[in-house]
Amino acid sequence: MPSSPTLSPDVTDAPAIAPDPQSVLLERFGLREFRDGQRQVIDCLLGGGSALAVFPTGGGKSLCYQLPALLLDGVTVVVSPLIALMKDQIDYLRGRGIQAARLDSSLSREESAAVERGLRAGTLKLLYVAPERFNNARFLDQLGRARISLFAVDEAHCISQWGHNFRPDYLKLAETARTVGVERVLALTATATPAVVQDICESFAIPRECAVVTGFHRPNLFLSTVPTERARRERVLLERIRGRDAGPGIVYVTLQKTAEWVSKALADAGVPARAYHAGMDAEQRTAVQEWWKGSDQAMVVATIAFGMGIDKADVRYVYHFNLPKGLESYSQEIGRAGRDGLPSTVELLGSLEDLSTLENFAYGDTPDHEAIRGLVQEVADCGPTFDVAPQSLGNRHDIRQLVLRTALTYLELAGILRQSTPFYAGYRIRPTVPVREIVGRFQGERAQFVDGIFRRAKFGRTWYTLELDGLEPEERSRTVRAVEYLGEQGVAEVQASDLRLRFQKLVAHPDVDAVTEDLVARFHRSEEAEIARMGAMAELVTRDGCQTNYLLAYFGEPHELPCGHCTWCQTERATAFPPLPPPQPIEARVEASAFAALVRAHPDALATPRRRARFLCGLASPALSAAKLSRHALFGALEDHRFAEVLAWCERQG
Repeated sequence: MPSSPTLSPDVTDAPAIAPDPQSVLLERFGLREFRDGQRQVIDCLLGGGSALAVFPTGGGKSLCYQLPALLLDGVTVVVSPLIALMKDQIDYLRGRGIQAARLDSSLSREESAAVERGLRAGTLKLLYVAPERFNNARFLDQLGRARISLFAVDEAHCISQWGHNFRPDYLKLAETARTVGVERVLALTATATPAVVQDICESFAIPRECAVVTGFHRPNLFLSTVPTERARRERVLLERIRGRDAGPGIVYVTLQKTAEWVSKALADAGVPARAYHAGMDAEQRTAVQEWWKGSDQAMVVATIAFGMGIDKADVRYVYHFNLPKGLESYSQEIGRAGRDGLPSTVELLGSLEDLSTLENFAYGDTPDHEAIRGLVQEVADCGPTFDVAPQSLGNRHDIRQLVLRTALTYLELAGILRQSTPFYAGYRIRPTVPVREIVGRFQGERAQFVDGIFRRAKFGRTWYTLELDGLEPEERSRTVRAVEYLGEQGVAEVQASDLRLRFQKLVAHPDVDAVTEDLVARFHRSEEAEIARMGAMAELVTRDGCQTNYLLAYFGEPHELPCGHCTWCQTERATAFPPLPPPQPIEARVEASAFAALVRAHPDALATPRRRARFLCGLASPALSAAKLSRHALFGALEDHRFAEVLAWCERQG
């Protein structure tokens, strides 16, 4: 767990800040009343302490840092993983005359420099950044020289070992808050169990009396559970949409391919529907989002990537075509319905047929013992400082990128490593005018230097690839400046490439066996927690009792009286999942001797039972991709089987 930040000593002894939040609410934000919990959180912050706001989706979390930012001396730094949310809030704040900006990878060099000048000058009131920005040593140095009156962490459940949406970069935020000397912290989330609340409070030294949980009860939502076998689900969904009053809605699915075919089926049936998922480019996703926001009857068929930070209060329906992966996700997603307080329906159609897909995601992210040991051994063999290409590092040890970053973060938190500023070891350059014309814009030695850049680069069909490895520091710095200048002048499209992570070793000779066992145990605990969340989700559907009360109790908000607006309260009997068809024996799908021959032919990619189980369940990994095994006829042959069953079979095969 991250260490707790030590707040600046002059803050805890300072007198409470006097300006009246109520008048600021009206004068600067045009609002007459605070929402539930907002004033309590703001009073904690203005009194010099830190706070946690656990408000439901649409509950007004952002005001809890926007308003104090106007009353505190210094800058408020807002940490958020959502660039779209940053843009929307900055536009809103600037429209009210409040100096706000963001720093992220989408900004040009000049835009970033202007933001940094505002931070140095103290003219910025709010600065929005993504969590990975804190791996940049230069940025940390800038923060260390600024007065950070408030450090607001959105999606704060991501720091918790018990959270449902863990992000490696979040784990280090508490240590960052201590390092740069922030005066007070505000953690914000829409979903937090009691264990997550405790974890966040301990990490950021938030007094429990300043942990404000407004409650998850939404009496305007009718919570419907109608688990439906996969073969009938599309027809049932269409019947539901056609049989109800028109209104905008969201259909949540698990897989990108499901989003595509369900949206097409709805559109073909005359329902205004479009797909939204992470496999689409940013321009496509933005177009779908804007189309949906502007409609009073559109349906978006989306993976969990959709809905965060979108301000649309009139969502009348939220359907879960597939079983959600846990009550946290379910609560967050249904919370996007009926934010205007009017009656809305949230309906779950998913069934136990979805569990194999969900479990495979959880199991597929867990690296095997051999992979972790190989990674730890490589780190142990490195010198005092080193850099790695994360893609290559993950490929060497058959660890997916997010999992690799989690493992490296664990090594940081264990005091073995310290990450410093990442850098790019290369560039991709696509000239927009002939290279001869680019070189001709320069004189003498400068022209020779620019010409040398293109001569050294490798040319493909349209792009030059320039590697910076092997250059002396001075020549490297000059090359980077020259390439970026070409991009700024519009004579070439420039993309940084070959990301490298840079580390300092804090322990010269770590105990490889002990560190390996610690990391393996961490990953297995995470895997077990994910599987337990799926079990709790299934229990919500089938329990014999008020389903709303079960959901509320999970988040530490017990209610005794039935809610009156869920399926159980309507029928007074438990919902049953459709019976699963008997699974086809593994041996009927996979011939053991043929599979054994395949394993012998690929001793690295299929080295362990877990790697073999991932292959049979259709879960991609770096080693499988490198061996081109994802094209093999047996890849995914058992994707509809439970991973634990397939793993046990692979272990028996030896």
